[in-house]
Amino acid sequence: MKKVYDSASAALEGVLFDGMLIASGGFGLCGIPELLIAAIRDAGTKDLTVASNNAGVDGFGLGQLLETRQVRKMISSYVGENAEFMRQYLSGELELEFNPQGTLAERMRAGGAGIPGFYTKTGVGTIIADGKEHKDFNGETYILETGLVADLSIVKAWKADPSGNLVFRKTARNFNPPAATCGRICVAEVEEIVPLGALDPDAIHLPGIYVHRLIQGDHEKRIEQRTVRKREA
Repeated sequence: MKKVYDSASAALEGVLFDGMLIASGGFGLCGIPELLIAAIRDAGTKDLTVASNNAGVDGFGLGQLLETRQVRKMISSYVGENAEFMRQYLSGELELEFNPQGTLAERMRAGGAGIPGFYTKTGVGTIIADGKEHKDFNGETYILETGLVADLSIVKAWKADPSGNLVFRKTARNFNPPAATCGRICVAEVEEIVPLGALDPDAIHLPGIYVHRLIQGDHEKRIEQRTVRKREA
């Protein structure tokens, strides 16, 4: 099975459709699939629901899809770095489903593992629990959360081999593995594709069985918030 494609647009050909649910890896701007996001923007696919820890920043990452009004709904944990996100949400243009960060990661992991639902204490007694089933275990109250299965997963890794085995670099691992597993189709972008056998089997973070398509590209790796010390006189 050929998994390596020449470009992000080629890797997404025949996969995108209006109204689809996309799971996107990354945390802030760390480990985001920036090339695939740009290709989705260029494809013009609309009415998207995107499950991601956050929505990038204005003009970069998922923020690009917000600017072009291609996203109808976000399933997110943190949205504080994107002014356009805030504007659209407050004006009623964008639907938002808040998930606690660990809950969102577990929803993706559960979806990838074929688990339709799980109970968690996170959110009990808050608006997160509204309308959800409550159940007591050992004297503690839990709420039922559902596993998340996406039409498409887009992730970013450090290295891959032609079979799609992935290695992530440090904190860029974040949401990428659970996001990758919960998609019916997973497309990954990497910095380097190495020959088969070059990766230590014990060092592989995500087996290639989860990855359907793969591209190599150059990444900007923009810094979300750059803080510098004032130069001393």
